[in-house]
Amino acid sequence: MGTSPVTAIINGKTITAQPGMTIMQAAQANGIKIPSLCFHPALASSGACRVCLVEVEKNPKLLPACTTPLTEGMVISTHSSKAVAARKFVVEMILIRHPLDCFSCESNGRCDLQDLAYELGIEKSPFQEKGSVCTDYALDDTNPFYIRDMNKCVLCGRCVRACDWQSGYHAIDFQFRGIKTTINPPVGRKLEESDCVFCGQCVQACPVGALTEKKAVGQGRPWQSRTVRTTCAYCGVGCQLDLHVKGDKIVRVTGTEDGMPNKGRLCVKGRFGYDFIYSDDRITRPLIRVRKGEHKSPDDEFREASWDEALDLVSSRFREVIEKHGPDAVGGVSCARSINEDSYSMQKLFRMVFKSNNIDHCARV
Repeated sequence: MGTSPVTAIINGKTITAQPGMTIMQAAQANGIKIPSLCFHPALASSGACRVCLVEVEKNPKLLPACTTPLTEGMVISTHSSKAVAARKFVVEMILIRHPLDCFSCESNGRCDLQDLAYELGIEKSPFQEKGSVCTDYALDDTNPFYIRDMNKCVLCGRCVRACDWQSGYHAIDFQFRGIKTTINPPVGRKLEESDCVFCGQCVQACPVGALTEKKAVGQGRPWQSRTVRTTCAYCGVGCQLDLHVKGDKIVRVTGTEDGMPNKGRLCVKGRFGYDFIYSDDRITRPLIRVRKGEHKSPDDEFREASWDEALDLVSSRFREVIEKHGPDAVGGVSCARSINEDSYSMQKLFRMVFKSNNIDHCARV
């Protein structure tokens, strides 16, 4: 494979791309959108949905943009009449088994299938028999974190690849054939009995409403919330989060797709464990113990204090202990929720100021 940029023409625009790129990757790198349901930049392409078919000059057949390598001199049309007709046919076929309950669907406003149907002017599938039921799979809400509605699944395979390649598990896969094809854990087993760790990576990868976070149900539409980027506080890795905030309340958490080091991946705590910030048990101001006896007792009480008073008390107690027993009498433990810079500052405080090397970290093994 050469190292020189590849030059091609897409929709009349001359573009350059890195060698080895597919038509889809080259188009996206040059600001050209090609519709797709199965393509995801963080996952290897599978060519499953066939929505991204494009017309390439001198090629008798339409080609899937997500799996076709871009070659020098290619002339590509992403929205020719032939490509659009094929795309419309594919979406109409998908809608044979997809319920049209967009008004009540939790993914209304962030559904790739909905956007495609709107763009192509499709209201319903002409191939669906009158009065027929699309599918009749029971809603699976047995796990505590998300709902699985296989009636809305478009079999794009994103969730399977996300579970396999991003999370490192293979808890779900395609089952059965034809119109009866579904995505499920191993035959005869529930999701709770599979290798699933409920990280929710499949939920983030889903382009439709087949997978929905339970906590987000009824909490508002996507256009009612704003996205705030932050760092996960559960450990020191520093995973980047996108908080979807409505008013002053977090309604959903997703991994930042282009954020390092996680690149969109999250564990179950990072994605679903944000309730603690709304707990009534959280301490919002410093508390100082008021002892009722000579020693600590369960009957001791706490009183609120200012930060200055609390910090002065802590520093004076440290000074007393060190003067009486020496620096080895004190030690510090850094929390795994702290960022690296905070842990560094903690150990520097103990080494440089307290002259103690008694430092530890709660995540040490």
